[in-house]
Amino acid sequence: MPDAVADALEMVAAWAGRPVSHTTIKGGLSHHIARVETEDGDRWLLRVLDPRIAATGLGIPLEQEIANTVLAASTGVGAQVLHKLPGALILEYIDGVTLDAPAVRDEIGKIAKACRALHAGPRFGNDFSIFRKHADFVALCKANSLKLPDGYEDWTPAVAEIEQALAVRPMRTVPCHNDLLPENFIKAGGVVRIVDYQLSGNNDPCFELGDLAAEADFDPDDVERLTLAYFDDAAPAARVRLNLIMSNLTWTLWFVVHHGLTPQHRDFDYNAEAADKFAQAVRDLKDPGFGRLIDAVRR
Repeated sequence: MPDAVADALEMVAAWAGRPVSHTTIKGGLSHHIARVETEDGDRWLLRVLDPRIAATGLGIPLEQEIANTVLAASTGVGAQVLHKLPGALILEYIDGVTLDAPAVRDEIGKIAKACRALHAGPRFGNDFSIFRKHADFVALCKANSLKLPDGYEDWTPAVAEIEQALAVRPMRTVPCHNDLLPENFIKAGGVVRIVDYQLSGNNDPCFELGDLAAEADFDPDDVERLTLAYFDDAAPAARVRLNLIMSNLTWTLWFVVHHGLTPQHRDFDYNAEAADKFAQAVRDLKDPGFGRLIDAVRR
C-alpha cells in the first residue's frame, strides 16, 4: 500500500473517531481509490490524489480537482464531499451500479439529464480545451522521447481543420467532466451520478457528449440519440461527432504519456489501449462522411 494511502487512512480513522477497514477499488489508472468502512456499517469513499498526475498533464492541478469536485457535488450529480484531507477527499459512497458501455447506451436519457444538471451548475475555476490538451501531449511526448503511434502526426492538418470548423460558431462553455468513461457513471436510486473530476473544466458541451460517445463506442445513430436527448435537437450531432474524433485522438496520447511517465499499473496494457483509440480515430477520419461533418458544422 502506498505511503500516501496509509497516511490518508490514518486521517480517516481520526476523522471518524474509530477504526476503519478499507477495500481498494480497481478501475482508475491514476489516483488511489478505496472504500472505507467502520464496524458500525458506515461507508465512505477515499480518494487519494497522486501529484504526478497533475504534474504530467494527465489531470488538472490537485487543488483545482478538489474544488471542482465540491462544485459538482453541489449540483447533486457528483458525490458529496464529506471531508477534505491534505491531498485526499472523503466522499459519499454511492451505493449503486457502475455502468458499462451497453448500459450507457440503455441509459442515454438519464445520462443526458445528469450532464445537463452538471452543466447548469456553478462554473469551475478552470477552462479545458481538447485542442490545447492535444498540443500539450504531443509536446510532452517529444520532450520525453515517448514514441507517438505510427502515422499519428499525419493527422495534424485534420486536427486543425476540426478546430477551425468548431470555431465558426462556438458554443458557450459550461462546467464539464471531460472524461466520461462508462465507469464514471453510477446508477443509484433511479438516477445517474457522475464521479471522478480529474479532467474537469469549463468546455464546449459537445465535447462532453463526444467524449462520452467515444468511450462507450457509440455509432452515429447512438450519437444522434444522445444529442437529441441533451439538446432536444439532433442538429448538433455533427459537432458531437467531430469531438468524438478529437477525444479518441487526444486520449491516445493520454495512455502513451501515462505509460511512459507514471506507469504504476503494470498489469494494464497502455499500448493496446492507445492503439485501439488511435485506430478508431483514423477510421472516422478516413470515412467519406468526415468532410460532410466539417461542412455541416461550418454551416
